[in-house]
Amino acid sequence: MARTVLVTGGNRGIGLAIAQRFAKQGDRVAVTHRGSDVASGLYGVRCDITDPAQVDAAFTEIEAELGPVEVLVANAGITADTLLLRMSEDQFGSVLETNLAGAWRCAKRAATKMLRARWGRMIFISSVAGLSGNPGQTNYAASKAGLVGLARSITRELGSRNITANVVAPGMIETDMTAELPEARRKQILDGIPGARFAQADEVAAAVGFLASDEAGYITGAVLPVDGGLGMGH
Repeated sequence: MARTVLVTGGNRGIGLAIAQRFAKQGDRVAVTHRGSDVASGLYGVRCDITDPAQVDAAFTEIEAELGPVEVLVANAGITADTLLLRMSEDQFGSVLETNLAGAWRCAKRAATKMLRARWGRMIFISSVAGLSGNPGQTNYAASKAGLVGLARSITRELGSRNITANVVAPGMIETDMTAELPEARRKQILDGIPGARFAQADEVAAAVGFLASDEAGYITGAVLPVDGGLGMGH
Protein backbone atom coordinates (compact mmCIF):
# COMPACT_ATOMS: atom_id res chain seq x y z
CA MET A 1 0.00 0.00 0.00
CA ALA A 2 1.37 3.40 -1.01
CA ARG A 3 2.46 5.66 1.81
CA THR A 4 3.34 9.34 2.08
CA VAL A 5 7.09 9.75 2.61
CA LEU A 6 9.08 12.90 3.37
CA VAL A 7 12.84 12.95 2.83
CA THR A 8 14.46 16.16 4.02
CA GLY A 9 17.31 17.23 1.76
CA GLY A 10 16.08 14.66 -0.75
CA ASN A 11 17.08 16.50 -3.91
CA ARG A 12 20.67 15.20 -4.14
CA GLY A 13 23.16 12.62 -2.91
CA ILE A 14 22.05 10.06 -0.35
CA GLY A 15 18.72 11.82 0.16
CA LEU A 16 17.89 11.59 -3.54
CA ALA A 17 18.76 7.88 -3.63
CA ILE A 18 16.46 7.31 -0.64
CA ALA A 19 13.61 9.34 -2.16
CA GLN A 20 13.86 7.55 -5.49
CA ARG A 21 13.81 4.14 -3.82
CA PHE A 22 10.51 4.95 -2.14
CA ALA A 23 9.11 6.43 -5.37
CA LYS A 24 10.02 3.29 -7.33
CA GLN A 25 7.98 1.15 -4.96
CA GLY A 26 4.96 3.35 -5.52
CA ASP A 27 5.02 5.64 -2.49
CA ARG A 28 4.07 9.30 -2.64
CA VAL A 29 7.38 11.04 -1.98
CA ALA A 30 8.03 14.63 -0.97
CA VAL A 31 11.49 16.14 -0.59
CA THR A 32 12.57 19.39 1.00
CA HIS A 33 15.12 21.59 -0.72
CA ARG A 34 16.47 25.10 -0.47
CA GLY A 35 15.97 26.23 -4.05
CA SER A 36 17.47 23.39 -6.10
CA ASP A 37 15.85 21.41 -8.89
CA VAL A 38 13.88 18.34 -7.86
CA ALA A 39 13.98 15.06 -9.78
CA SER A 40 10.87 14.02 -11.68
CA GLY A 41 8.46 11.82 -9.78
CA LEU A 42 9.15 13.61 -6.50
CA TYR A 43 7.12 16.39 -4.90
CA GLY A 44 9.44 19.24 -4.00
CA VAL A 45 8.78 21.74 -1.25
CA ARG A 46 11.12 24.56 -0.40
CA CYS A 47 12.00 24.55 3.28
CA ASP A 48 14.79 25.71 5.56
CA ILE A 49 14.55 23.26 8.47
CA THR A 50 16.17 25.77 10.83
CA ASP A 51 12.97 27.86 10.60
CA PRO A 52 10.03 26.40 12.58
CA ALA A 53 7.48 28.32 10.51
CA GLN A 54 8.88 26.93 7.26
CA VAL A 55 8.83 23.39 8.66
CA ASP A 56 5.18 23.74 9.65
CA ALA A 57 4.30 25.25 6.26
CA ALA A 58 6.09 22.44 4.41
CA PHE A 59 4.23 19.75 6.33
CA THR A 60 0.92 21.56 5.82
CA GLU A 61 1.54 21.69 2.06
CA ILE A 62 2.55 18.03 1.88
CA GLU A 63 -0.49 16.97 3.92
CA ALA A 64 -2.77 18.87 1.53
CA GLU A 65 -1.15 17.47 -1.62
CA LEU A 66 -0.08 13.93 -0.65
CA GLY A 67 -1.62 13.18 2.74
CA PRO A 68 -0.15 13.03 6.27
CA VAL A 69 3.51 12.05 6.43
CA GLU A 70 3.72 8.38 7.42
CA VAL A 71 7.46 7.90 6.88
CA LEU A 72 9.91 10.66 7.81
CA VAL A 73 13.53 10.41 6.72
CA ALA A 74 15.51 13.18 8.42
CA ASN A 75 18.45 13.44 6.06
CA ALA A 76 19.15 17.15 5.57
CA GLY A 77 22.50 18.21 6.96
CA ILE A 78 25.47 20.50 6.54
CA THR A 79 29.15 20.51 7.46
CA ALA A 80 31.50 23.30 8.54
CA ASP A 81 34.72 21.41 9.23
CA THR A 82 37.62 22.94 11.10
CA LEU A 83 39.78 22.05 14.08
CA LEU A 84 38.42 22.64 17.57
CA LEU A 85 40.60 25.63 18.43
CA ARG A 86 39.75 27.35 15.12
CA MET A 87 36.02 26.63 15.15
CA SER A 88 33.78 29.65 15.64
CA GLU A 89 30.59 29.79 17.66
CA ASP A 90 28.66 30.16 14.41
CA GLN A 91 30.35 27.15 12.79
CA PHE A 92 29.41 24.99 15.76
CA GLY A 93 25.92 26.39 16.29
CA SER A 94 24.80 26.39 12.65
CA VAL A 95 25.67 22.72 12.18
CA LEU A 96 23.84 21.71 15.37
CA GLU A 97 20.87 23.89 14.42
CA THR A 98 20.49 22.23 11.02
CA ASN A 99 21.52 18.63 11.65
CA LEU A 100 20.06 18.06 15.10
CA ALA A 101 17.48 20.75 15.88
CA GLY A 102 16.18 20.58 12.30
CA ALA A 103 15.62 16.84 12.61
CA TRP A 104 13.87 17.39 15.96
CA ARG A 105 11.53 19.99 14.43
CA CYS A 106 10.54 17.64 11.61
CA ALA A 107 10.04 14.71 13.99
CA LYS A 108 7.87 16.80 16.31
CA ARG A 109 5.68 18.00 13.42
CA ALA A 110 5.41 14.52 11.88
CA ALA A 111 4.50 12.94 15.21
CA THR A 112 1.20 14.82 15.47
CA LYS A 113 -0.29 12.95 12.50
CA MET A 114 1.49 9.66 13.24
CA LEU A 115 -0.05 9.58 16.71
CA ARG A 116 -3.52 10.01 15.25
CA ALA A 117 -2.90 7.19 12.78
CA ARG A 118 -1.19 5.05 15.43
CA TRP A 119 1.49 4.22 12.86
CA GLY A 120 4.69 5.88 11.77
CA ARG A 121 8.30 5.41 10.79
CA MET A 122 11.06 7.90 11.60
CA ILE A 123 14.56 7.30 10.25
CA PHE A 124 17.41 9.67 11.10
CA ILE A 125 20.48 9.74 8.86
CA SER A 126 23.50 9.97 11.13
CA SER A 127 27.13 9.12 10.28
CA VAL A 128 29.94 6.86 11.38
CA ALA A 129 31.55 10.11 12.58
CA GLY A 130 28.77 10.48 15.15
CA LEU A 131 29.79 7.19 16.74
CA SER A 132 33.59 7.18 16.39
CA GLY A 133 34.38 10.89 16.09
CA ASN A 134 36.47 12.60 13.44
CA PRO A 135 39.17 15.28 13.67
CA GLY A 136 37.93 18.63 12.46
CA GLN A 137 34.30 17.64 12.97
CA THR A 138 33.45 18.31 16.61
CA ASN A 139 30.30 20.12 15.43
CA TYR A 140 29.22 17.53 12.83
CA ALA A 141 30.02 14.50 14.99
CA ALA A 142 28.18 16.00 17.97
CA SER A 143 25.11 16.69 15.83
CA LYS A 144 25.11 13.18 14.36
CA ALA A 145 25.61 11.56 17.78
CA GLY A 146 22.69 13.61 19.06
CA LEU A 147 20.38 11.94 16.54
CA VAL A 148 20.89 8.65 18.39
CA GLY A 149 19.66 10.14 21.66
CA LEU A 150 16.80 11.82 19.80
CA ALA A 151 15.64 8.59 18.16
CA ARG A 152 15.89 6.58 21.36
CA SER A 153 13.96 9.16 23.37
CA ILE A 154 11.24 9.23 20.71
CA THR A 155 11.15 5.43 20.87
CA ARG A 156 10.49 5.53 24.62
CA GLU A 157 7.79 8.19 24.20
CA LEU A 158 5.95 6.91 21.13
CA GLY A 159 6.84 3.23 20.86
CA SER A 160 3.52 2.03 22.28
CA ARG A 161 1.71 3.81 19.41
CA ASN A 162 3.31 1.68 16.68
CA ILE A 163 5.75 4.49 15.81
CA THR A 164 9.36 3.47 15.36
CA ALA A 165 12.44 5.72 15.40
CA ASN A 166 15.74 4.40 14.10
CA VAL A 167 19.11 5.68 12.96
CA VAL A 168 21.15 4.80 9.87
CA ALA A 169 24.86 5.61 10.19
CA PRO A 170 26.59 5.64 6.78
CA GLY A 171 30.34 5.47 6.39
CA MET A 172 32.21 6.62 3.28
CA ILE A 173 29.85 6.90 0.33
CA GLU A 174 30.85 7.03 -3.33
CA THR A 175 29.85 10.54 -4.38
CA ASP A 176 31.18 13.27 -6.68
CA MET A 177 32.99 14.73 -3.68
CA THR A 178 34.74 11.52 -2.61
CA ALA A 179 35.59 10.77 -6.25
CA GLU A 180 37.65 13.98 -6.32
CA LEU A 181 39.81 12.98 -3.35
CA PRO A 182 43.52 12.54 -4.16
CA GLU A 183 44.38 8.91 -4.82
CA ALA A 184 46.69 8.78 -1.80
CA ARG A 185 43.89 10.00 0.48
CA ARG A 186 41.41 7.52 -1.00
CA LYS A 187 43.85 4.69 -0.36
CA GLN A 188 44.41 5.87 3.21
CA ILE A 189 40.67 5.85 3.88
CA LEU A 190 40.11 2.52 2.14
CA ASP A 191 42.87 0.90 4.20
CA GLY A 192 40.74 1.56 7.30
CA ILE A 193 37.57 0.00 5.88
CA PRO A 194 37.30 -3.79 6.32
CA GLY A 195 34.91 -3.89 3.36
CA ALA A 196 37.72 -2.38 1.24
CA ARG A 197 35.43 -0.07 -0.75
CA PHE A 198 33.18 2.95 -0.43
CA ALA A 199 29.42 2.38 -0.29
CA GLN A 200 26.96 3.28 -2.99
CA ALA A 201 24.15 5.66 -2.05
CA ASP A 202 21.65 2.94 -3.03
CA GLU A 203 23.03 0.74 -0.24
CA VAL A 204 22.13 3.39 2.33
CA ALA A 205 18.71 3.72 0.69
CA ALA A 206 18.17 -0.03 1.01
CA ALA A 207 18.77 0.12 4.76
CA VAL A 208 16.34 3.02 5.09
CA GLY A 209 13.75 1.19 3.01
CA PHE A 210 13.97 -1.83 5.30
CA LEU A 211 13.55 0.22 8.48
CA ALA A 212 10.48 1.90 6.97
CA SER A 213 8.87 -1.42 6.09
CA ASP A 214 6.28 -3.47 7.93
CA GLU A 215 8.91 -6.18 8.36
CA ALA A 216 10.88 -3.84 10.62
CA GLY A 217 7.93 -3.02 12.86
CA TYR A 218 9.64 -4.45 15.96
CA ILE A 219 12.96 -2.69 15.33
CA THR A 220 13.13 0.67 17.07
CA GLY A 221 15.75 2.72 18.86
CA ALA A 222 18.38 0.93 16.75
CA VAL A 223 21.49 2.22 15.00
CA LEU A 224 22.14 0.48 11.69
CA PRO A 225 25.65 1.10 10.33
CA VAL A 226 26.16 1.07 6.57
CA ASP A 227 29.92 1.52 6.67
CA GLY A 228 31.70 -1.64 5.55
CA GLY A 229 32.83 -2.26 9.11
CA LEU A 230 34.56 1.11 9.53
CA GLY A 231 32.88 1.92 12.83
CA MET A 232 32.98 -1.51 14.48
CA GLY A 233 32.97 -1.33 18.25
CA HIS A 234 31.27 2.07 18.42
